[in-house]
Amino acid sequence: MKDNVPINILLTDDDADDRFLFEKAIKEIPIATHLITVNNGEELMGYLSKNSMNLPDVLFLDLSMPRKTGYECLIEIKENKKLEAIPIVVFTTSLPSNIRTEVTLSNTMVKLGAQYYVSKPSDFDQLKHVIHEALIRVIEKVA
Repeated sequence: MKDNVPINILLTDDDADDRFLFEKAIKEIPIATHLITVNNGEELMGYLSKNSMNLPDVLFLDLSMPRKTGYECLIEIKENKKLEAIPIVVFTTSLPSNIRTEVTLSNTMVKLGAQYYVSKPSDFDQLKHVIHEALIRVIEKVA
């Protein structure tokens, strides 16, 4: 990604409060961004289909959504030759019951093609930090 060119972020999350906080957080981090949001997995796949010539630089994907889950979207994206290169950050409040289960879930998401798995923190400063860190990791991987 070129300097001073905003990173195009696509956020898929069915929770309006989470979308609001994510948007507020990216405005406060020192990386230029352009955010598009969709509300569920069906909207995500429709958006990607309609915008296949202008795909996002990174997709933040919630797992637990109605209509089409983040799991289903992740698999569908990674099986599609036009979409498979999109860096995906699984970004979810789907907190497993213990650390071993969380590690297993994280490893499964990476095996399915996600670059990273992040549990949404409840603290706003921590939210900014995890989004910032995920964006830095995506930028470094693409550069």
